[in-house]
Amino acid sequence: MKNEKHGILKSFGFAIRGCRMLFSSERNARIHLAILALVVFSGILLHISAVEWVIITMVSGAVLAAEAINTAIEEMINLLHPERSEKAGRIKDLSAGAVFFVSLAALICGLIIFVPRIIALFHS
Repeated sequence: MKNEKHGILKSFGFAIRGCRMLFSSERNARIHLAILALVVFSGILLHISAVEWVIITMVSGAVLAAEAINTAIEEMINLLHPERSEKAGRIKDLSAGAVFFVSLAALICGLIIFVPRIIALFHS
């Protein structure tokens, strides 16, 4: 039983280390994190609902997870194909495209949640 608990704690340690690596090495991940901080601040100021917080949490988690997966794929491609290759480039581009799609969906969710509140501020 003790080994299982130690294994779980170790797993969390690996995950935290991965998050640190992501944010310390990837500019886009830091940009996503900064935008998330702005969204959280705006959500607090504009008193978004619990359901809207759930949406923000889900789409933000999806964006950060997609960024981490994209980074892992790029690292793997660099390891397997250190030389430039058209196929390796295609894989990286497809992976980056996935981050773009998730980010675009998150942006649309954010606009749906925040734009009506911002408009209401100017009409009050």
